[in-house]
Amino acid sequence: MSKKLKIVLLGAGNVGFHLGKKLNEVGLAIEQVYSRNISKAKRLAKNIKCEAIQNIKDVSSQADLYILAVPDSAIEKVAADLSKNIPKSKLVVHTSGATPSTVLKPYFKNYGIFYPLQTFSIAREVDFENIPICVDSNLKKHRILLEKLGKQISQNVHQINDRERAILHVAAVFVNNFSNNLFTIGDKITSTENLPFDILKPLMKETVEKITHHSPSEMQTGPAKRGDQTTIELHLKYLEKNFPEFIEIYQTMTRNINSNISKNHS
Repeated sequence: MSKKLKIVLLGAGNVGFHLGKKLNEVGLAIEQVYSRNISKAKRLAKNIKCEAIQNIKDVSSQADLYILAVPDSAIEKVAADLSKNIPKSKLVVHTSGATPSTVLKPYFKNYGIFYPLQTFSIAREVDFENIPICVDSNLKKHRILLEKLGKQISQNVHQINDRERAILHVAAVFVNNFSNNLFTIGDKITSTENLPFDILKPLMKETVEKITHHSPSEMQTGPAKRGDQTTIELHLKYLEKNFPEFIEIYQTMTRNINSNISKNHS
């Protein structure tokens, strides 16, 4: 970049916290961190040595880029409030996977997306180097700017439009949120039966390792894949007696695996 961008980060939750730290780490100037929860703003601001603010009226109008790392439900409200305090010509982006960039259009002439496609938790460090950064903007020059910004923190940057990003977000919910819920179910079953959940972790790791190099459908194993109805019935009897709340999930997943196998063989 020809000049050092001045950035204001709005949001200091899971995404904002890690994104702010990484942008600061590569030498970008975070001018302010805004959060309605001032303790969160101060925690991040202390880490990256910038100003923490709680009132959106205190957001500087001198920044080059405003990143909204707030919950989806808050994006439009924050954008509307922000537009009352900074020029509408400023470049404003949000970090959501599901919300279209056009939610910003009524408030700013220049808007876009800077979406790190990853799961974030404040307590866990992340390696940004290979995190996919999805960028987009209503103007080509800003798409280029955001792509260059993304490449300062990751080697995995993509120009992804609103439709493509929404599709990716659906897929991401399946591979992350839903899979983690299945891990949670496994944890509940083992802990309730006084068995160590850790004994399953090598299996979980190998499952992920295999799909790094092969198609997930090719790596499918288990009783549903084998058509082992005897084992499936044993599992369902166990669940009916001990965890009836998980029967529907087991049956749905089994039917889906059977359906996928049938389609692949047709």
